[in-house]
Amino acid sequence: MKTRHKLFSTSLLVLAMSGCAVTSQPIDRSISEQRAKTDLLNMFKDQEPLAGELTLHDAMARALKYNLEGRLKVMEEALANRQLDLSSFDMLPRLALQAGYAGRSNISASSSESIQTGTQSLEPSTSQDRERGVADLTMVWNVLDFGVSYVSAKQQADQRLIVQERRRKVVHTIIQDVRSAYWRAMAAEGLLHKIDSLMARVDTARNNSQRLSEQRIGDPIQALSYQRALIEATRQLEEQRRALSLAKTELAALINLPMGTPFRLAAAGGYEEPQLKVELSRLEEEALANRPELREQDYQARISAAETRKAMLRLLPGLEFSAGRHYDSNSFLVNQSWADYGVKVTWNLFNVLSGPAAIDVAKASEAVADARRQAMSMAILAQVHVANANFHEAQRQFHTSQELAQLDGQIVEQLRNRYKAQGIGELDLIQGELNALQADLRRDLAYAALRNSYGQLFASAGMDPLPAELPSTDLDAISQALANSEARWQQGDLQPGS
Repeated sequence: MKTRHKLFSTSLLVLAMSGCAVTSQPIDRSISEQRAKTDLLNMFKDQEPLAGELTLHDAMARALKYNLEGRLKVMEEALANRQLDLSSFDMLPRLALQAGYAGRSNISASSSESIQTGTQSLEPSTSQDRERGVADLTMVWNVLDFGVSYVSAKQQADQRLIVQERRRKVVHTIIQDVRSAYWRAMAAEGLLHKIDSLMARVDTARNNSQRLSEQRIGDPIQALSYQRALIEATRQLEEQRRALSLAKTELAALINLPMGTPFRLAAAGGYEEPQLKVELSRLEEEALANRPELREQDYQARISAAETRKAMLRLLPGLEFSAGRHYDSNSFLVNQSWADYGVKVTWNLFNVLSGPAAIDVAKASEAVADARRQAMSMAILAQVHVANANFHEAQRQFHTSQELAQLDGQIVEQLRNRYKAQGIGELDLIQGELNALQADLRRDLAYAALRNSYGQLFASAGMDPLPAELPSTDLDAISQALANSEARWQQGDLQPGS
């Protein structure tokens, strides 16, 4: 009998444990497919359609407004604002409301016993109903908790400002990425069709050369060497074509266009060379004052200093005020409702022991923040100088590439004239056109690098491309604000725009 009872008890225990087991089911593919459709719809909804040719500043405006990473930073900033609002409530007193019903199965009664004789001195009696309703409204306010909560709220406010600086950094990065992709896409749009046309002619020339070799016409060594040169040229063209063909895709991703959407870029109108009209020392000053990374470290230093104040506050005793209103439906009570209030001092003596260590940790954190800011300042100054060196080097490379492109263009004109006069063969003309195309490609890529390095100079100085307030969030307003900022920088004016 006992064995059956143990077996039954064990079975019940196993059944109960199996019922409490937690299992996770894999997500059904149909749910993932529906999620994918929803994401595709949400990624591109509420966007202004792209009409006409896309200018550089239009591309930047679309990226700032629709880029998903930029949207994420906007949402993080909104979250930080809500967290700041929430932390402000920690400074309020604690206000607790309780209401309920209490009952018991028998009467709450008691009697008394004499401590001298040990006999019952009072017959059993009660002063409480078996069923009663109770309610309490109590407010407690601790001055020390208020002080700590106030400092914490200031820290949360600095955290919100840190999120704003990180958003600034994302804006600078997006602007530079768009600038780089735009100019490379501009080079691709102007040269891809020439590359394709020349590659077709190179293939034809290779086939002709191979056919002549098979027919044993001409010097075999010379023919094979020339075929090898054409294959090497084709390989170079294919590499350049691959890099250029991806530029438009990268630009479309940055401005959040659906992949495969056709769009045209606005004509650049020549190779206008940007000029730097700002002293390098001024860029250094702006970088040390404006860079988002350094401003973030300034806020981190304030947060660390506030942490030291919090550690000192916790060493103090707390002064607590309390007041409450109470109700009890017990019919034996003379006063069924009453108010009470009080003041008391609380002091956690263990904080006195741990307080000095906490203060030392907070001060060490301040020192680390200062050292980190100084190290970052040196790195940022180096970035400014590197950006300046890259700009001047890009200028030299563009000038050299432009001269080579002009010379190769003149050589091609002479080769075409000789080819028309049957002074040279088609292969020589193709080789000259190939050299000219590669020179044009190097020139356009050098110009793209020049424009990118010019923008990087101001990005390294922490210059904001947008003013603090925009008259509108329309794409045209953002694009115009970007154009105005760059126009002021080109004139040497680094003051924030209005």
